[in-house]
Amino acid sequence: MADSAHPAATHHMPSFITAPGETDVLMVVMSVFLVLAVLGFGIFFLRLHTLPERMAHKAHKIQFEIVAVLGLIALFTHMHIFWVAGLLLALIDFPDFGNSLSRIAGSAEKMAGFKPVEGAVELPEETVGAAKHGHEVPPGKDPGPRSGDRPAVLPTRPVPASRKELGHA
Repeated sequence: MADSAHPAATHHMPSFITAPGETDVLMVVMSVFLVLAVLGFGIFFLRLHTLPERMAHKAHKIQFEIVAVLGLIALFTHMHIFWVAGLLLALIDFPDFGNSLSRIAGSAEKMAGFKPVEGAVELPEETVGAAKHGHEVPPGKDPGPRSGDRPAVLPTRPVPASRKELGHA
């Protein structure tokens, strides 16, 4: 077979037309470009899809797990409303009631005479038994009445709970 061009072909052929038996450079370049474009689009899509989750994680949001689940539901169901809901949840700052409630609980434990985070412990029998006798504040330890307070006997140590009260806590 001759390496010459077909007699009907023009004498000046474009560079992307290859001779028979040679490598088609344009096809190789375009196939590499296509693979890179598909991978790039997939990475872009997944980065865009995980945007709400990354936003909630970066801002240490309380609702991070909810946003992550909404993102997974949106990915597997192809319902974009879940993605929009996750994005809105990632943008909203919910108030942290846990911190305030833990401070209130810590203050209540301090007022009751417990060490912080010790309120849910079982009291020993001698403490429960001592509560039946009622301890009062010795003289000199009384801080005196405050405005709005009625006169009362202040305990020297925490008023222990009886067995019945421990069951209600």
